Amino acid sequence: METGDRYEPYRLVDADGAAVVPAALFFQELLAAGKTAATVRSYGMDLLRWWRFLHAVKVPWDQATRVDARDFSCWIQLAVKPRATAARRRSDRTVGAPNPVTGKTGPGLGYAPSTVAHSETVLRRFYDLHRDAGSGPLLNPFPLDLARRTGRAHAHHNPMEAWAPERTGRYRPTVPRRIPRSIPDEWFNTLFAALRSNRDRAMIALWISSGVRASELIGVRQCDVDPGQQLISVARKGSRARQQVPASADAFVWLRLYQQELHGLVPRGRTQPVWWTLRRPFQPLTYHGAHRMFERVNATFGADWTLHDLRHSAAARMVRDPALTLTDVQWVLGHAHLTTTEIYLAPRQDEVVAEVLAHHARRADRLAEPVPPPPAPGYDPEALDVLFGRSS
Repeated sequence: METGDRYEPYRLVDADGAAVVPAALFFQELLAAGKTAATVRSYGMDLLRWWRFLHAVKVPWDQATRVDARDFSCWIQLAVKPRATAARRRSDRTVGAPNPVTGKTGPGLGYAPSTVAHSETVLRRFYDLHRDAGSGPLLNPFPLDLARRTGRAHAHHNPMEAWAPERTGRYRPTVPRRIPRSIPDEWFNTLFAALRSNRDRAMIALWISSGVRASELIGVRQCDVDPGQQLISVARKGSRARQQVPASADAFVWLRLYQQELHGLVPRGRTQPVWWTLRRPFQPLTYHGAHRMFERVNATFGADWTLHDLRHSAAARMVRDPALTLTDVQWVLGHAHLTTTEIYLAPRQDEVVAEVLAHHARRADRLAEPVPPPPAPGYDPEALDVLFGRSS
């Protein structure tokens, strides 16, 4: 549950409504390590699933064994996610079916492999903390893979190859590598034309040209905008470091139009937010408000693109520009490792499909061309090619 306290933003409670002390200590360790409230909430959701499982099997958290962890890992891969009635009705019609516009497969009824893997990592860290503090079991219920514990990490590593993950949990599933989905230019122009306010146009134009994350742009303040240099300053996810990122000129034109509409209606000041709600009383725009705005635009065309797809689209556009190096794109996107930026070198699915279909069409045209008859005996084929202007 959310508390509203910056020193304890979230609290895990049991079935009786009492705070779970071991989880509270774990959250304090996360905050002391510089983790954000969003990270605490994400880790808390993993602990909540584990606590509900332990309550169902009637096992105290400090007496859980690896058998319990194994059963939990099997259960979470087969369980159906709890959803609201409206969401259940809506998703039952589209579960597993690709979107006809974007081609993206809708979320399934169960937990995604990435969620299962994240849960295993969080629970292993949780029990490592309490084992070191002497408040938990001596044996971690979520151990590392035995094959990864017998030797030295990264032994005989080839410096020409990437670093392989060595600390893999025994119950950690394989997470398939996902190719980022970008919005084709034609569809982006269609979506942009459907926007109803200058605020939405300014936000979408900044997202598609700067490549910043959705939450990073939502947190921009008045002092973070520099129209003269075409720069916006954002707090990077994770490190929270301030970084200036360039954006397109038309994005600042839309932003200026939006600011002119709000003149005299919202508080002014360097630390005041840039984005506000459209309806009175004006309130600072939240991430969920921006997310709903983009959902409504998508619903007009039956699409399911997300705000993060705008970041993917910006990265794909920059990678395809031969004048930009991959390290330039890495800096703009704020990636810590170049290997993260390299995923945008993969072509889009629609581009590959179009190229392969064009290949089949060219091959069919070549096969359909009439074959010239062979020359009569006594004629030199090369001389005939020169005479009739045919390529040899």
